[in-house]
Amino acid sequence: MNAHEIEYEIQGEEMQYVEIELDPQEGVVAESGSFMMMNDGITMDTIFGDGSNQNEGILGKLFSAGKRLLTGESLFMTVFSNNGVGKKQVSFAAPYPGKIIPIDLSELGGKFVCQKDAFLCAAKGVSVGVEFSKKLGRGLFGGEGFIMQKLEGDGLAFVHAGGNMSKKQLQVGEVLKVDTGCVVGFTKDVSYDIEFVGGIKNTVFGGEGLFFATLKGPGTVYVQSLPFSRLAGRVLALAPQTGGKTRGEGSILGGIGNILDGDNR
Repeated sequence: MNAHEIEYEIQGEEMQYVEIELDPQEGVVAESGSFMMMNDGITMDTIFGDGSNQNEGILGKLFSAGKRLLTGESLFMTVFSNNGVGKKQVSFAAPYPGKIIPIDLSELGGKFVCQKDAFLCAAKGVSVGVEFSKKLGRGLFGGEGFIMQKLEGDGLAFVHAGGNMSKKQLQVGEVLKVDTGCVVGFTKDVSYDIEFVGGIKNTVFGGEGLFFATLKGPGTVYVQSLPFSRLAGRVLALAPQTGGKTRGEGSILGGIGNILDGDNR
């Protein structure tokens, strides 16, 4: 099934959303919870899996849905179709501060591998599957486990990166070392593995984890500056502890700040 040809525009800076323009009978498939707004005339349809093999009967639908269970995602996805007259727009928002990256699979050999939670939406017909790691070390220590998502087809897909995004074009044999959580995705010819940081001081006191990802070209790699796990860890560290006080509330400056902002509980 060839993917639908869609047009798009990415809006915003830190909190972005992508506005997709659909011709009559065109559709886009999206993760649950990413929908933002749409024009009248666009209909929603909840489906098993990604909708790329809906003509293969009940077994095809179950297989498509089962693949998503392995990545920790919902069994269902939502298809937004333009069943009206003329062009219509539907928009999808990023889940946290960062950048939305358009991925044209027709220019990348028909396949892109990404984090399990990076996928946002894609033209209907793009297959959202799973990519199993063939190396035990990568699966155990690579940050994304044995399973990553793979996007296959010839259409447009959109993935999300936290913070700012860096696009690296690797030449043949060129190696890029990245924090395991900062890898957003890479093209099909990139070789991905993990490497031990090494050194007693680095291991015990470095605070950067025991492993980093090594990506070897040729191909394109997308790297994010703020993985959601890192953001969540910082928020959790500053969240109210036992007794209901946030970190810093016991200091003189913390008390003055509470008075100034009206928080006198």
